Amino acid sequence: MIRIGVDFGGTKIEAAALDAQGAFQARVRASSPGSYEASLETVRDLVEQAEREAGVGGSSVGIGIPGSPSPATGLIRNANTTHLNDRPLQADLERVLGRPVRLANDANCFALSEAIDGAGADSDVVFGVIIGTGCGAGVTAGRRVLAGRNAIAGEWGHTPLPWPMPDELPGPECFCGRRNCLELWISGPGFAADHGNGVDAAAIAMAAGQGDVRAAASLERYIDRLARGLAVIADILDPDVIVLGGGMSNVGALYDHLPATVGSYAFSEVFTTPIRKAAHGDSSGVRGAAWLWPLEPRP
Repeated sequence: MIRIGVDFGGTKIEAAALDAQGAFQARVRASSPGSYEASLETVRDLVEQAEREAGVGGSSVGIGIPGSPSPATGLIRNANTTHLNDRPLQADLERVLGRPVRLANDANCFALSEAIDGAGADSDVVFGVIIGTGCGAGVTAGRRVLAGRNAIAGEWGHTPLPWPMPDELPGPECFCGRRNCLELWISGPGFAADHGNGVDAAAIAMAAGQGDVRAAASLERYIDRLARGLAVIADILDPDVIVLGGGMSNVGALYDHLPATVGSYAFSEVFTTPIRKAAHGDSSGVRGAAWLWPLEPRP
């Protein structure tokens, strides 16, 4: 059985065909066209191309997007790919593809991929974190996405930075209309903005590893802020594993220092939760979208 996953990225749309064991049978992508109708057409064309390359037709299709459908209206909200907002994306994709689709937030897809056969495959409750150009998270239990009653579970990036220091207040303004959102501190751009001098996140982390004192101090502040955010998750959810993805997940120092720092903030005398790098890297989004469908044939 072949399942198709589609991932709406910031600059590209990708479709992939996975077999029942999770192996890629096809993988195709195109630049994001930047408009709603053209995006629908791009998804249709990519799904058709992936099915041709995999030698199948009529496959199940799961879609991962940088936002979520409102349970009240079915319209997309909170997408930083703004032309998706206030649109009936699921209904329109079902129309152009001529079949039912399943649609989920891209961070939920990431968490699902890692829970099924990735860094969280040995765990029940998985908290999957994407720390890249933004900050998002997804929660799975028993290899199923927990979207929540209001479909906002995992919107961790738009919770406030916990236990802020005096120099962290009132905090920067967020596009969501509030201040001091966690995303503004622990995303790659947030890390770079805190360091200053127009240096990007990867260069700061590299400099820290080479002994640059100022870069090391910036990285230490970053780890402390990320740990505070994760400690709140530990206190509320206490997941079996935390999996990190996105560009900042490539900073090796996180795995050396985060567990003890999270433990210093968590409301517990012990903190043994493993913090792991995603096994599937940038592929987890499209893989998780495909996994939105179970192994059984769709109706």
